[in-house]
Amino acid sequence: MSWRNYKPTRPRPREDGIKAHSRRGDFAENWWAQRWIQALERITDAGRLRRGRSYARQGQVLSLEEKGGAILARVQGSRATPYKVTIQMKPLTEAQWRRVTDALAEAALFSAQLLAGEMPHEIEEVFTAAGVSLFPGQSGELTTACTCPDWANPCKHVAAAHYILGEQFDEDPFLIFRLRGRDQEQIIAALRAQRADLSPTQEDAALAEEGEPYAVAEPVLPLEEMLADFWRLQGSLEHFPLSMTAPATPLAVLRRLGQPNFLTSDLEQALAPLYQQATRQALALAFQGDHGEAAEQQEDRASTSATS
Repeated sequence: MSWRNYKPTRPRPREDGIKAHSRRGDFAENWWAQRWIQALERITDAGRLRRGRSYARQGQVLSLEEKGGAILARVQGSRATPYKVTIQMKPLTEAQWRRVTDALAEAALFSAQLLAGEMPHEIEEVFTAAGVSLFPGQSGELTTACTCPDWANPCKHVAAAHYILGEQFDEDPFLIFRLRGRDQEQIIAALRAQRADLSPTQEDAALAEEGEPYAVAEPVLPLEEMLADFWRLQGSLEHFPLSMTAPATPLAVLRRLGQPNFLTSDLEQALAPLYQQATRQALALAFQGDHGEAAEQQEDRASTSATS
């Protein structure tokens, strides 16, 4: 068959796939997730990126899991059997991680944010100062593979998985650390060890260098003087960390309180539908507008889990 008569194949539609939150425009919301998307776009041609975005939004990515320092995905293409996709980043060496940890420990603010489970906005600069890159800066730092017959790599199936993974970074920013060879607990343990080695004088110097002297207690204003501005935003929320994930334990508050002795019916069974409905309404409100369809996807991921 001549290439002039070749017609692009269409993927088999699937209803059980992972649909991207983004229905149009850019993928991902937070800066670290956007940087991950940009890394792919630097090494992939526009046509495959376009098909990959379409696949991600149609729900052609059936599964995405982190295993052994790599991302394994199944993507439904035009054939009956889904293709297997692998995405892997080159892990940093022990010496490189030691330089990164030293640099992080010298910055009291970064250490405090990481210890609190937050991703510092300027953390990329710390990695750069240590002579390494947090995100893949060169093609050799990012290895991708797919079982499809497409000769190009990354193919559209890899691109689709990459976009879905970018949205996973929105929910779990520390995933990028794990792909580089360290999990959040390892980094926190190393930071605590580094901070423990600092003398009080060194600790004071580090705080002063960052312009963060000891906090001075501010006088408390009378309540009547605060009422006018009580509901007014006092500062920017641009870097405020936000992550919406299903709770590790479904219906945690109900289970913690236990079954009251004055009821004969099962309280958890009776109230579970109400908690689940509240979850659906909260997700619909949170993802309204451009993310209007994401509530259903979040609900599917959470299954019968309910927030409290």
